[in-house]
Amino acid sequence: MAANSQFAIAIHVLTILAKGGDERVKSDYIAGSVNTNPVVIRRLLSNLQDARIVVSQVGASGGSSLAKQPKDIHLSEVYKALPCGEVFALHAKEANQDCPVGKNMAAFLCGLQKEIDKSIEEKLHQYTLRDVLEKIEEA
Repeated sequence: MAANSQFAIAIHVLTILAKGGDERVKSDYIAGSVNTNPVVIRRLLSNLQDARIVVSQVGASGGSSLAKQPKDIHLSEVYKALPCGEVFALHAKEANQDCPVGKNMAAFLCGLQKEIDKSIEEKLHQYTLRDVLEKIEEA
């Protein structure tokens, strides 16, 4: 099973934009760094723009830049802006409701998923894009 990579790509993209300062960076350039198709980058930038994390302009002189300072962008914001999916999915079919395990499994797993989501958001809120910049510059 492949993990969703949108969050990792988004952090990569935002780091490039942060290093670009006030200059607009084109999706083609970003795609080259991420090693993916520019369309993937443009879709992701659209999600980040909807969340007011980036600003983008189309056209020959277009590109994207950060809407805020790196210190003001918490990684939890980025995570919430993306359709990353959940850690696990429930079975597509409803379990047998006559079974003592089956009738209670979905409720348990839904509660567990909510706890996991909360833990992820709390942990990601501890980090900002500035922290990412500092770590990659140390390497």
